Amino acid sequence: MKQKHKKVNYSKWGYIFILPFFISFFIFSLIPLIDTIRYSFFEYYRSGLKEIGPNFVGMENYVSLLKSDMLKYAANTLILWIIGFIPQIVIALLLASWFVDARLKIRGQQFFKVVIYLPNLIMASAFAMLFFALFSNKGPINSILMSIGLTSEPIDFMRTAFGTRTLVGVMNFLMWFGNSTIMLMAAIMGISPDIFEASEIDGCNSVQRFFLITLPMIRPILAYTLITAIIGGLQMFDVPQILTNGQGSPDRTSTTLIMFLNNHLKSKNYGMAGALSVYLFIVSGILCFIVYRITNDNDDDGSKAAARKRKKAERR
Repeated sequence: MKQKHKKVNYSKWGYIFILPFFISFFIFSLIPLIDTIRYSFFEYYRSGLKEIGPNFVGMENYVSLLKSDMLKYAANTLILWIIGFIPQIVIALLLASWFVDARLKIRGQQFFKVVIYLPNLIMASAFAMLFFALFSNKGPINSILMSIGLTSEPIDFMRTAFGTRTLVGVMNFLMWFGNSTIMLMAAIMGISPDIFEASEIDGCNSVQRFFLITLPMIRPILAYTLITAIIGGLQMFDVPQILTNGQGSPDRTSTTLIMFLNNHLKSKNYGMAGALSVYLFIVSGILCFIVYRITNDNDDDGSKAAARKRKKAERR
């Protein structure tokens, strides 16, 4: 007699293995998100030992935030993000292109890859403490400048908005450009070498090859890098918080949106904190959608747009 083999339902085991993720997501992400949105419509804070609320106030928390300094802190966040991100993406693209280009024959590539990625492994809090010690009035940077005669007295780098913002931007750049470089290198290495060889035969120089071949073909990874950078920029907290001791000095010019949110959480104002979180969620979603659409517009020859126009004309 032939033995009957029991059929294994692999799809069932697949669902079982991914079930812990969905349970964790539901408990630790979805429920807190829904609760945050719910609290944003309530007056709920602590005044001394007395707890006020929760009392339903509708959109009052959202209106109050628009009348506060939230837009000023949003501008601070944008400025700090631009200072760090622009050199980050430019240098990451250049390094990725150089390391991948076999014609340059760069020696010690593995060593340089490790070195540029190392700052990404350091905690942001430790990085901020290091920069605070380096650029303090009695720090080694001022000692070097005074010893070589460039200045006669210590420079207070964090006294001006320009100095503080520059330090925050430099720290963010140093921490993240290595990670961006590695990701962009992987994207460029995924392009077929035959395409680059064909471009050389057609007479493309390095600049043309970079802008006409490399950039268009790494759009998905570039979109991912931009989206994660935007989300990281909106969540900027630890570096300016530690560098300015939570004050956002000078004159709150380095106070970010998450620092503003943290102040509401410290004062137990859950309603305002929830409303601010919803604002951040909406803004990050809109910005990520815009970046995704811009970087994934795979219609270089206009054929898709022409097809859409034909369909509209046929419907009419």
